[in-house]
Amino acid sequence: MSVLLCLLVVLVAVVSGVVFLGRGLACVWRGGLARSLRGLAYVVAAGAAVMYAWGMLYVGGAALEAEDGGADSSPIRPCRTGVQERDYRIDDYHVWWVPVRFVCHRSDGTTYDREVPGYVNPALAGLAVSAVALAVSARSISARSASARSVDERARRP
Repeated sequence: MSVLLCLLVVLVAVVSGVVFLGRGLACVWRGGLARSLRGLAYVVAAGAAVMYAWGMLYVGGAALEAEDGGADSSPIRPCRTGVQERDYRIDDYHVWWVPVRFVCHRSDGTTYDREVPGYVNPALAGLAVSAVALAVSARSISARSASARSVDERARRP
C-alpha cells in the first residue's frame, strides 16, 4: 500500500511542479517587481515540488523492494548494512513523508535512515523557505505600491 501511496505523492508533486513553473514563468514575463518576485516564488516552489518527488521516488523504490517477498527477502533488502549480526535484527521499516525518509527498525529498538540521498531534505527545506520568503516579499511590495497609489490619488483630488 505504501508503494502506491508513494507513487501517487510523486505524481502529485510533479504535476504541482509543472503548474508552479507555468504560473511562475507567466508572472515573470508580465513585468513589475512584485510580479517578478511572485513568479520567482512559483519557480522556486516548482523546484521544491520536484525535489520532494525525487526523494519520494527513492522512498517508493525502497518500499517496493522491502515489500517484495520471496527468496532473499529477509532481512529487508533496502535495510541491509552488510554486517550480518546487525542485519538479522532488522524487523520493520517506516516511511516518513516530511522529512522524506525511509527508516529501518531493528528488534533492539534502534533505527537508522536508508535510501534517500542526504541532499534531498536540506535542499527541500531551503527551496520551501525561499519560496515563502519570495512570496511574502512580493506581497509586501504589492501592498506598498497600492498604498502609494492611493496616497497619490488622494493628493490629486481637489
